[in-house]
Amino acid sequence: MIEGGSVTSPRGFRAGAVYAGIKTAGEGKLDVALLASDRPCAAAAMFTRSSVKGAPVLVSQEHVRDGRAQAIVVNAGIANVAMGETGMAHAREMCALAAAKLGVAPADVLVGSTGVIGKRLPMEKVRDGIARIGLHPDGGHAFARAIMTTDTRPKTLAVRFGCNGRDFAIGAAAKGSGMIHPDMATMFCFLTTDAPVDPTFLRDALRDAVDDSLNMISVDNDTSTSDTVAILANGATGGETIDASHACAAAFAAALHQVCVGVARMLARDGEGAEKLIEVRVEGAASQADARAAARTISASPLVKTAVHGNDPNWGRLLMAVGRSGARIDLARAHVWLGGTQVFAGEPLAYDEQAASDELRREEVLLRIDLGCGGEAATAWGCDMTPEYVHINSDYTT
Repeated sequence: MIEGGSVTSPRGFRAGAVYAGIKTAGEGKLDVALLASDRPCAAAAMFTRSSVKGAPVLVSQEHVRDGRAQAIVVNAGIANVAMGETGMAHAREMCALAAAKLGVAPADVLVGSTGVIGKRLPMEKVRDGIARIGLHPDGGHAFARAIMTTDTRPKTLAVRFGCNGRDFAIGAAAKGSGMIHPDMATMFCFLTTDAPVDPTFLRDALRDAVDDSLNMISVDNDTSTSDTVAILANGATGGETIDASHACAAAFAAALHQVCVGVARMLARDGEGAEKLIEVRVEGAASQADARAAARTISASPLVKTAVHGNDPNWGRLLMAVGRSGARIDLARAHVWLGGTQVFAGEPLAYDEQAASDELRREEVLLRIDLGCGGEAATAWGCDMTPEYVHINSDYTT
């Protein structure tokens, strides 16, 4: 892990952000951001599977189709969703403005917008903001701050990995606190690497990493219209192009997986109003699909989330969630733990309820269940549901 790492930790990336007046004014706020590579990049991305997609998602899908990109431009405060042709024109204009600033083609720019749905982007503010952005090698933290909406903290990290005598880096910036129950990736997660990576392998590695991490989190069981995860690989460190058969393929995939899991935990921990991170480990599943379905259903269950918030060792809610997940479970062979306290082993166990309650008082709560059906396993992350979540979302636009 790189201390203080961000999306500009890999070589050849610069970023910057300004306050353009899209978000409500406040000390230190930023709301328009730009991330760019000094050279062309291999690129891959995943997007929301919602049938209601924001214009930036549609435009970015077009631009990344050729497996190339060089920059990402983002605004926060307004999501540019459900705005028809006007929304599409605004998303394309954001790409064109960033491209003109960088001297690249508009098709080499990806775009993201996050915030309130159904409001028109104030393009005069966006234009002014993009024009004023200064790009810096240490601008990754400003970029992460600018893409925040209800997040309480920016989310950045970076790791290094060595292979064939070269020292590569992967960096990340992400945002997301609410409307998080991804069906592809997560709210926003932008990744960079200075490794030279083949576009096809990059796409496959991203999908595999996302399936184990960003697709395994839930805050509130709602999927965003703007979910985007994208990675740019500029090859600035040099070396042979890494494809699936290359000696460095496994090292790259492992580092990308590490970054995506780290981001997933950050997003779940910063869920709207959350006080605790919940990690759900499902073991003994008949298939990987069953393990993932059970873990995701437990982490997303409002009854599980409220029990954790109240430190209530109501372990039956885990079995309830598995039951509706569609995953196979053999109750006679199943086991359930709240933290280190086992509460079920084919039948209810006598256990120390205070000890179990104390397990739920931790800032990071572990829920574990063995389905008794096989050897597959999966982990999901979520957070407790608090009264503050209701306050945040009942007052979101008022």
